Amino acid sequence: MTGNTADTQLEAERLTKLLEPTVASHQLVLEEVQVRKAGDQRIVHVVIDLIDGTDGIVLDQIAEVSRSISEALDTDPFDTSAPYELEVSSPGTSRPLTLPRHWHRNVGRLVKVNVIGEDNLLGRLIEVTDSGITIIPDIPVKKGMKPKVGEPRTLAFEVIRRGNVEVDFARAESADITAIELDDEDEENVEA
Repeated sequence: MTGNTADTQLEAERLTKLLEPTVASHQLVLEEVQVRKAGDQRIVHVVIDLIDGTDGIVLDQIAEVSRSISEALDTDPFDTSAPYELEVSSPGTSRPLTLPRHWHRNVGRLVKVNVIGEDNLLGRLIEVTDSGITIIPDIPVKKGMKPKVGEPRTLAFEVIRRGNVEVDFARAESADITAIELDDEDEENVEA
C-alpha cells in the first residue's frame, strides 16, 4: 500500500469516528467515508442511509445532514486545514447488500445473491427475517424468452457472501410514464 493510499485510508477511518455521532443525530447511519486526493484538494465522500425501513432517503434529509457534516469537518480540531470538497449520498443500487438492513430496504426487488459454495442465485426478494432472506428464483431459459419462476428459497445470512440489486428492465418496460405530470416550468423547459 502506498503512503498516499495509507494516509487517505487512515484519514477516512478518523473521519468515520468523528462523523458517526453527527450522522446519528439525524436518525441516519453512516455507511462509509472515503477520502481521495485531487491535486491539492481532498474529496470527502460520505455515504449515509436510513436506520431501517424500506423507504429511501429524501433530498431534504441529505441536504440537512450535509450541513451538519460540513460544520463538523470545519470545526475538526485535528484537521490539516487543506481544502476539501464534500460529497454526501445515499447507497446506490450498485452497492453490495451485506447487512440485514440492506436486504430489508430492497424487498420486492430483483437481486443477485452470491451464495457460499453455490452458483449465484437471481430472483425476487420477497422476505427478510432476522436470520436470512427468501427469494423467488428466476430459472434461466433461452435468450429472448421470459424467465421461469422457481419455488421460493430461504437462505440464512451465514451462507450469503453478499447480494446486489439488479436492474429490472421488465418492470421498467411496464411502467406507465404517461402518468407523470409536468408543472408549468417543466413544460416550458420541454418546449425550449
